[in-house]
Amino acid sequence: MAATSTMLPIGTIAPDFELPDVITGHTVRRADFSESTGLLVMFLCNHCPYVKHLEDGIAAFARDYADSDLAIVAIAANDVDAYPEDAPDKLATRARELGFEFPYLYDESQHVAATFTAMCTPDFFLFGPQGTLVYRGRFDESRPNSGVPVTGRDLRAAVDAVLVDQPVGEDQWPSMGCSIKWKDGNTPAYAL
Repeated sequence: MAATSTMLPIGTIAPDFELPDVITGHTVRRADFSESTGLLVMFLCNHCPYVKHLEDGIAAFARDYADSDLAIVAIAANDVDAYPEDAPDKLATRARELGFEFPYLYDESQHVAATFTAMCTPDFFLFGPQGTLVYRGRFDESRPNSGVPVTGRDLRAAVDAVLVDQPVGEDQWPSMGCSIKWKDGNTPAYAL
Protein backbone atom coordinates (compact mmCIF):
# COMPACT_ATOMS: atom_id res chain seq x y z
CA MET A 1 0.00 0.00 0.00
CA ALA A 2 1.40 3.40 -0.98
CA ALA A 3 2.09 5.92 1.75
CA THR A 4 3.44 9.45 1.78
CA SER A 5 6.00 11.03 4.08
CA THR A 6 4.89 12.77 7.26
CA MET A 7 6.66 16.01 6.34
CA LEU A 8 8.51 16.41 9.63
CA PRO A 9 8.57 20.15 10.51
CA ILE A 10 11.37 22.20 8.95
CA GLY A 11 13.84 23.25 11.65
CA THR A 12 13.64 19.93 13.52
CA ILE A 13 17.03 18.95 14.96
CA ALA A 14 18.50 15.81 13.37
CA PRO A 15 17.60 12.84 15.58
CA ASP A 16 20.45 10.82 16.99
CA PHE A 17 21.15 7.36 15.65
CA GLU A 18 23.70 4.64 16.31
CA LEU A 19 23.24 1.73 13.94
CA PRO A 20 25.28 -1.01 12.25
CA ASP A 21 26.32 -0.59 8.63
CA VAL A 22 25.18 -3.70 6.73
CA ILE A 23 28.19 -3.47 4.41
CA THR A 24 31.09 -2.96 6.84
CA GLY A 25 29.58 -4.08 10.14
CA HIS A 26 30.83 -0.87 11.75
CA THR A 27 28.59 1.22 13.98
CA VAL A 28 27.67 4.58 12.45
CA ARG A 29 26.44 7.51 14.53
CA ARG A 30 24.87 10.81 13.61
CA ALA A 31 27.74 12.50 15.45
CA ASP A 32 30.14 11.01 12.86
CA PHE A 33 28.81 13.62 10.41
CA SER A 34 28.86 16.69 12.66
CA GLU A 35 31.53 18.39 10.53
CA SER A 36 29.58 18.00 7.26
CA THR A 37 27.75 20.94 5.73
CA GLY A 38 24.74 18.73 5.10
CA LEU A 39 23.47 15.31 6.14
CA LEU A 40 21.05 13.37 3.95
CA VAL A 41 19.22 10.50 5.65
CA MET A 42 17.30 8.20 3.31
CA PHE A 43 14.94 5.44 4.40
CA LEU A 44 15.22 2.66 1.82
CA CYS A 45 14.66 -1.07 1.46
CA ASN A 46 15.00 -3.79 -1.17
CA HIS A 47 11.46 -4.98 -1.84
CA CYS A 48 9.60 -1.73 -2.54
CA PRO A 49 8.89 -0.96 -6.22
CA TYR A 50 9.19 2.78 -5.51
CA VAL A 51 12.74 2.30 -4.20
CA LYS A 52 13.60 -0.06 -7.07
CA HIS A 53 12.42 2.64 -9.48
CA LEU A 54 14.84 5.18 -7.96
CA GLU A 55 17.81 3.06 -6.87
CA ASP A 56 20.00 3.70 -9.95
CA GLY A 57 19.19 7.41 -9.61
CA ILE A 58 20.10 7.32 -5.92
CA ALA A 59 23.42 5.65 -6.74
CA ALA A 60 24.14 8.31 -9.40
CA PHE A 61 23.12 11.08 -7.01
CA ALA A 62 25.56 9.78 -4.38
CA ARG A 63 28.39 9.58 -6.94
CA ASP A 64 27.67 13.14 -8.08
CA TYR A 65 28.00 14.46 -4.52
CA ALA A 66 30.85 12.17 -3.42
CA ASP A 67 33.41 15.00 -3.47
CA SER A 68 31.13 17.53 -1.78
CA ASP A 69 30.60 18.23 1.90
CA LEU A 70 27.33 16.28 1.91
CA ALA A 71 27.20 13.21 4.14
CA ILE A 72 24.76 10.51 3.05
CA VAL A 73 23.36 7.54 4.94
CA ALA A 74 20.58 5.11 4.13
CA ILE A 75 18.56 3.35 6.82
CA ALA A 76 16.41 0.25 6.44
CA ALA A 77 13.86 -0.43 9.16
CA ASN A 78 11.35 -2.95 7.78
CA ASP A 79 10.23 -6.05 9.66
CA VAL A 80 12.49 -8.69 8.12
CA ASP A 81 10.39 -11.58 9.41
CA ALA A 82 7.57 -10.39 7.15
CA TYR A 83 9.90 -9.04 4.41
CA PRO A 84 13.03 -11.23 4.32
CA GLU A 85 14.27 -9.46 1.17
CA ASP A 86 15.02 -6.49 3.46
CA ALA A 87 17.32 -8.47 5.80
CA PRO A 88 20.77 -6.94 6.40
CA ASP A 89 22.69 -9.48 4.27
CA LYS A 90 20.36 -8.88 1.32
CA LEU A 91 20.58 -5.10 1.79
CA ALA A 92 24.38 -5.38 1.67
CA THR A 93 24.29 -7.49 -1.49
CA ARG A 94 22.02 -5.03 -3.28
CA ALA A 95 24.02 -2.01 -2.09
CA ARG A 96 27.19 -3.57 -3.53
CA GLU A 97 25.44 -4.37 -6.82
CA LEU A 98 24.29 -0.75 -7.11
CA GLY A 99 27.64 0.68 -6.05
CA PHE A 100 26.22 2.61 -3.10
CA GLU A 101 29.08 4.69 -1.72
CA PHE A 102 27.45 5.58 1.59
CA PRO A 103 26.71 3.68 4.80
CA TYR A 104 23.57 1.56 4.68
CA LEU A 105 22.32 1.11 8.23
CA TYR A 106 19.93 -1.41 9.73
CA ASP A 107 17.39 -0.23 12.31
CA GLU A 108 16.30 -3.55 13.80
CA SER A 109 14.37 -1.96 16.68
CA GLN A 110 12.68 0.52 14.32
CA HIS A 111 13.28 3.19 16.96
CA VAL A 112 15.29 5.44 14.63
CA ALA A 113 12.63 5.28 11.91
CA ALA A 114 10.02 6.26 14.48
CA THR A 115 12.18 9.12 15.78
CA PHE A 116 12.47 10.50 12.24
CA THR A 117 8.72 9.91 11.69
CA ALA A 118 9.70 7.96 8.59
CA MET A 119 6.56 6.75 6.90
CA CYS A 120 7.55 5.23 3.59
CA THR A 121 10.37 3.93 1.47
CA PRO A 122 11.87 5.96 0.03
CA ASP A 123 11.74 8.86 2.47
CA PHE A 124 14.36 11.64 2.40
CA PHE A 125 15.49 14.01 5.19
CA LEU A 126 18.13 16.70 4.54
CA PHE A 127 19.74 18.51 7.46
CA GLY A 128 21.78 21.67 7.04
CA PRO A 129 25.00 22.84 8.70
CA GLN A 130 23.28 23.61 12.02
CA GLY A 131 21.86 20.08 12.13
CA THR A 132 18.33 21.29 11.44
CA LEU A 133 15.93 19.89 8.89
CA VAL A 134 15.83 21.98 5.71
CA TYR A 135 14.19 19.53 3.29
CA ARG A 136 11.97 16.47 3.56
CA GLY A 137 10.04 14.80 0.84
CA ARG A 138 10.50 13.36 -2.59
CA PHE A 139 13.56 12.62 -4.71
CA ASP A 140 11.75 13.96 -7.77
CA GLU A 141 8.36 13.67 -9.45
CA SER A 142 9.06 10.28 -11.10
CA ARG A 143 7.05 7.24 -9.99
CA PRO A 144 7.01 3.64 -11.25
CA ASN A 145 5.33 3.41 -14.67
CA SER A 146 4.92 7.21 -14.86
CA GLY A 147 7.17 7.66 -17.89
CA VAL A 148 8.81 10.57 -16.04
CA PRO A 149 12.62 10.21 -15.96
CA VAL A 150 14.39 9.82 -12.63
CA THR A 151 16.55 12.93 -12.14
CA GLY A 152 16.58 13.65 -8.40
CA ARG A 153 15.70 17.22 -9.32
CA ASP A 154 13.92 18.16 -6.08
CA LEU A 155 16.52 16.70 -3.76
CA ARG A 156 19.41 18.01 -5.87
CA ALA A 157 18.03 21.55 -5.69
CA ALA A 158 17.82 21.32 -1.91
CA VAL A 159 21.33 19.88 -1.55
CA ASP A 160 22.81 22.46 -3.92
CA ALA A 161 21.27 25.25 -1.83
CA VAL A 162 22.67 23.80 1.42
CA LEU A 163 26.15 23.40 -0.03
CA VAL A 164 26.33 27.11 -0.97
CA ASP A 165 24.69 28.30 2.26
CA GLN A 166 21.46 29.42 0.60
CA PRO A 167 17.90 28.82 1.85
CA VAL A 168 16.14 25.74 0.57
CA GLY A 169 12.94 26.43 -1.35
CA GLU A 170 9.68 26.24 0.55
CA ASP A 171 7.90 24.21 -2.15
CA GLN A 172 8.45 20.67 -0.91
CA TRP A 173 6.31 17.66 -1.81
CA PRO A 174 5.94 14.45 0.20
CA SER A 175 7.75 11.35 -0.90
CA MET A 176 5.56 8.45 -1.95
CA GLY A 177 6.37 4.80 -1.54
CA CYS A 178 5.68 1.61 0.33
CA SER A 179 4.74 2.08 3.96
CA ILE A 180 7.43 1.08 6.45
CA LYS A 181 6.68 -2.47 7.55
CA TRP A 182 6.37 -2.14 11.33
CA LYS A 183 6.73 -5.13 13.60
CA ASP A 184 3.56 -6.30 15.32
CA GLY A 185 2.64 -3.83 18.03
CA ASN A 186 5.45 -1.45 17.05
CA THR A 187 3.51 0.90 14.77
CA PRO A 188 4.02 4.49 15.98
CA ALA A 189 0.91 6.61 16.46
CA TYR A 190 1.80 8.93 13.55
CA ALA A 191 1.74 5.93 11.16
CA LEU A 192 -1.74 4.73 12.11
